[in-house]
Amino acid sequence: MQEEICQLKEAVSSHAVVDQAIGIVVGLARVTPEAGWRVLVEVSQHTNTKLRLLAETLVHWGGTGVLPPGVRAALEDALDRHGPTRLPDPRESAAASSGREGAEEPG
Repeated sequence: MQEEICQLKEAVSSHAVVDQAIGIVVGLARVTPEAGWRVLVEVSQHTNTKLRLLAETLVHWGGTGVLPPGVRAALEDALDRHGPTRLPDPRESAAASSGREGAEEPG
């Protein structure tokens, strides 16, 4: 019974992370959740990464801006098949935010 409970807890946790990763893909690519799921499956297959681990990587990327190059390339390719999307480059984000820091507020 304890083993079954542990397996159910892990399944619920994995499901939540996968749903979050689908949300990231939906937000980035402006695709339906179904297309977001297909993108995750394609990237998982092309990178030979378990879906749950890929989802964790994408959720981590959402918070840190760090995405392994192989995953980035596979994700961009999969997103291109579902509609052209360019992932934000962390160097551009850093440059843009540093440019805003010195900007004066109008007023």
